[in-house]
Amino acid sequence: MRQSLAREFNNLIERSRDRQLRLAVTGLSRAGKTAFLTSLVHQLRHAGIEARLDLLSAARQGRLLGAQRVAQQDLGVPRFPYDQAIASLNQRPPQWPEPTRGISELRLHIRYRPENNGLFGTLGSDSATLTLDLFDYPGEWLLDLPLLEHDFFSWSQRQQATLSPQRRELASDWLVSVDRLDPAETADEAELADIAGRYAASLQAARNAGFSDLQPGRFLLPGDLDGAPVLQFFPLLGLEDTDRQRLEALPEDSIYRTLAKRFAYYQQHVVKPFYREHFKRFDRQIVLVDVLGALNAGPERFEDLSRALATLMRSFDYGQRSLLSRLFSPRIDRLAIAATKADHVTSEQHTHLVTLLEALLTEPIKDLRFADVPVKALSLASIRATQAHEVEHQGKRTPALRGVTLNGEETLVFPGEVPMRLPPPDFWARQGFAFTAFRPLSPEIRGEGLPHIRMDAALDWLIGDKLK
Repeated sequence: MRQSLAREFNNLIERSRDRQLRLAVTGLSRAGKTAFLTSLVHQLRHAGIEARLDLLSAARQGRLLGAQRVAQQDLGVPRFPYDQAIASLNQRPPQWPEPTRGISELRLHIRYRPENNGLFGTLGSDSATLTLDLFDYPGEWLLDLPLLEHDFFSWSQRQQATLSPQRRELASDWLVSVDRLDPAETADEAELADIAGRYAASLQAARNAGFSDLQPGRFLLPGDLDGAPVLQFFPLLGLEDTDRQRLEALPEDSIYRTLAKRFAYYQQHVVKPFYREHFKRFDRQIVLVDVLGALNAGPERFEDLSRALATLMRSFDYGQRSLLSRLFSPRIDRLAIAATKADHVTSEQHTHLVTLLEALLTEPIKDLRFADVPVKALSLASIRATQAHEVEHQGKRTPALRGVTLNGEETLVFPGEVPMRLPPPDFWARQGFAFTAFRPLSPEIRGEGLPHIRMDAALDWLIGDKLK
């Protein structure tokens, strides 16, 4: 208890001096959170040596001295597996790091030379330290936060609305089972567990097919809740508004009331603690989005991603903060939204990628700007996997990309054009989109550092103002 109070007091002192920052790295599945965090740590560790960080002002001015990993405060949370990720990248052939399967954290001390010493200066030293706490969360869990806006009845209705034709095909086994249920019948534990398993399998199949708007997220990564009754529920279909009063009056042991009770328990004991204990503590946030993957998967997946992002962005607590609110009620005061895997398209398409990302998030961005929250959209490649080339094509020089595919084939590709706005229906029939998945560049090609695209721009936006 005494150690906990001392730790919180030290945190309070550091935050009062504006020398501690909590950065959440979030995003939906396959957006590249592990690659981003690995690259972020590596770039800061190698600042001024191998890392090229020209867009980070402290690095460009020669004031960034480097970073060191230190012990995190919460010993009950796994440490982000940075060493394992680097080892994967250094294999021959190189491999992408394994994605994290749960919450992880990492703390960095970043040393820099301040531009000047103010009220909270460095007491005679010519350098200062910024403590950067990094938080990584499974993308699958993020979409659980909007469940707090629903009860079981309204959530069931929303889930039915998300069942596009392809989702229905992927969930056919579960749909057959749930269609046979009478909500008024007495619940059978074994039957509910079986149908919940089929529902979880349908979510897994949808994720593998490229869909994003999937709830509940713990059904995909159950962790220590695997097999617990709290994960043995599923939506009921065909509910009309006029059915609510009748269903809520059913006996406690009915199928409807049993499922509703488990849904409410999941909200109170899984979702709320996750939100309260973690997301409410963040100062800054970056949301990573695999826009190219959604384009590659087709119109249903692309619309699904748009819906998932809009839902997700409503869940966070944004807003400007005074010093007092910073100390005692942290809220996210700066946000980056990044389209990842920019190295999978040629450089002249990067602007299109950012424009398309902004179009996907038009309404959330408007809300953020209304709340006076600084927000920046950008495209990046955390760890570049391709090299730019120009080839002679029909009498002119045409941009292309060279890389090694996941199955080891060296290839030269001409990626499709990224639309600058939300694709109209005829886009998919006329052109569609396709890009190749590549291995990371081999150690021989990349040298000592991890090549990237605009990681320095992301760092400058997220922490650059704290390195002044």
